[in-house]
Amino acid sequence: MELDNSPNDDEKYFHPLFSSPDADLQVDQVLAAKGASVYFRLHSHNLKTASGFFRQMFMLPQSAQLQTDVLYLEEDASVLENLFRMISGLAIPTIDSYKQIDPLMDAIEKYDTPGPLSIIRVLVMTPPLLNNPFQLYALATRFEWHQEAQHASTQTLAYDLHDPEIRPPLLKLSTSALLRLFDLHRVRREGLRQRLNDPPFVNGGLATCNNCNAVIDYHTWRELKYKIIFEMDVRPLGDSILDSGLLEWPEALTCWQAKCAQAGCSRSLYDKGETLRVIRECIEKLPKCI
Repeated sequence: MELDNSPNDDEKYFHPLFSSPDADLQVDQVLAAKGASVYFRLHSHNLKTASGFFRQMFMLPQSAQLQTDVLYLEEDASVLENLFRMISGLAIPTIDSYKQIDPLMDAIEKYDTPGPLSIIRVLVMTPPLLNNPFQLYALATRFEWHQEAQHASTQTLAYDLHDPEIRPPLLKLSTSALLRLFDLHRVRREGLRQRLNDPPFVNGGLATCNNCNAVIDYHTWRELKYKIIFEMDVRPLGDSILDSGLLEWPEALTCWQAKCAQAGCSRSLYDKGETLRVIRECIEKLPKCI
């Protein structure tokens, strides 16, 4: 933020919504966007009411208050327009991307404006902003919005955190927020892994057929189990396992077709319906949010 003397009023370009000549912003003082591209004249009462930053500035002793005509701000005109619209109770333009949200949130935090902060909190939970789980999660954890962070963490379960394309938004997270997200993904994978080792699933190499007592090697189940765990690693939501994986994967088809090799027996080794039921039940009970 820089201070300087301003040119004459007729040489300034005032934003049409913030150009009232009777605005009393410390007498004739105005706010200028980055590069002095646009000037804003607001009532000091609005700024002091809505902004902790300006309230503190205007509370300084008269001798210490700004004696310049222009207060040059570091934000560009579009960011300041959205911020000033919010604190003035005016309609705001459509905000539908985090390219608009991110610099606006920096200004909201810098100037300590809780009103605009509450507006953004509602806005990010609506489409299309709601469809950006990692950006939402970063914002929600930054401002300690617990419910929004939980919702966003659930949405991330459709993604592989090790995907290089996911790296940029992950780098914006605090260490704590990042670890909580990795913990959620890992807990879901390990929870299913453990369940697949418990009855009625086979957890071992060799067993005997219940029908003829012939030795059976359950290698087809082991291969399917590894495939399931791998899928949970890349998509912890688990929907791809239930919706198509256990019906279409080659490992699944081989498993459901497996029979006892003893002559005259040919008993099916696996109960497809029961297996799908138990796996679905397990996935539905796994933690869904941080």
